[in-house]
Amino acid sequence: MAKVRMQDIANQVGVSAVTVHNALAGRKGVSDEVRERILDKAREMGYFQNQKRAAGKAPGLRSIGVLISERYLADYITFYWKIYMEIAMAAPERGCAVMAEVLKHDAEKAGRLPRFVEEGAAEGLIVMGEVDREYIGLLKSSAKMPVVFLDFYYKDIAQDAVVTDGFYGMYLMAEYLYERGFRRMAYVGSIHATSSIMDRYCGFRRCLLEHGVPFREEWLLEDRDGTGEIIVKLPEELPEAFVCNCDLVAGRLIDELEKRGVRVPEDCSVVGFDNYLWPGLPDRGITTYEVDMKAMAQAASVGFINATDCADYLVKKGMPFREAYMIVGRLVNLCLEKGKTLDTLPLKEFLAVSGLFEWDVYDALRLRTCVNGRKVYGGPSEDSVKKQIRLIEEFIAARTEE
Repeated sequence: MAKVRMQDIANQVGVSAVTVHNALAGRKGVSDEVRERILDKAREMGYFQNQKRAAGKAPGLRSIGVLISERYLADYITFYWKIYMEIAMAAPERGCAVMAEVLKHDAEKAGRLPRFVEEGAAEGLIVMGEVDREYIGLLKSSAKMPVVFLDFYYKDIAQDAVVTDGFYGMYLMAEYLYERGFRRMAYVGSIHATSSIMDRYCGFRRCLLEHGVPFREEWLLEDRDGTGEIIVKLPEELPEAFVCNCDLVAGRLIDELEKRGVRVPEDCSVVGFDNYLWPGLPDRGITTYEVDMKAMAQAASVGFINATDCADYLVKKGMPFREAYMIVGRLVNLCLEKGKTLDTLPLKEFLAVSGLFEWDVYDALRLRTCVNGRKVYGGPSEDSVKKQIRLIEEFIAARTEE
């Protein structure tokens, strides 16, 4: 079968190739009716099977799906789109190809799987930005592939994660203000909205607790509504400084302060986090904490989703998990320095940190081994998936007999 191109699909549907690209990527600007027509035609023409075959032509090439929640997107380039661009640039160097899909609010609520999961077009999945816990459970039980979470984590269901050290980073930002004489500080961020905002708040509070600085609860300010829309409201009594969970919020806060006639930094100080001023917003000089987006993208795409399995390997050899966890952390840092993954790191590097490593570590780190090792109920191993299918078939048969 000849290769099916996006232009071929566009010709059949009667739209532009750009519209086809946006529809397949789940981007905004395409109506649901047109999107469905494009997806139906793509399936009919064998586009997704074509993509899988293309991925198979290059030995070792891995197809990675990147899922981004709609709540983190906007009309301008967001922090997460920027990270996605870094992933897309880093992937070819690591033998990977990436594709993006936007998780819409209704799809998340209804529990609809991403297209590249349904079509089997991806071998691994990166979830960018926090999503509903139930949806994460659905992804992990339905997607027969490794899943890594970027910029958030849940210790029970989303352990394989790449996150910034928001706790220590925000601790440093608050310490920066304290060293300059500020005592009356507010925190701006909806702490129950995401784990990263909560981590940064805890780092902020640690600084105050260490120095015995009291915190006024009315200076814990919400910054977004239930849909993720940024909404900043000033308190009646202003603090000396505002500590914002991200630079976008810091910029919006400065706007509100200027409307009230408050000068920054002359009358009040504002600090942020991320070192990312979004395009389209006023160019402001904000004291902030820089997030290394390139390092996050590389860590998410180069194979550290098997880091937990590496630690489990050492535990099976008799090492306590707390020690294994630290050793694997050293190995991951070494990989980032050398531009390698755990499964391509020479054995001598493993032996340099622990004599328990042997040649069989490479078998333990293979993605198929990692997936099939998850044999818990609802897990992604082949046996577990077959069991779930059998249970569903038995359930349907029983209902049909009734």
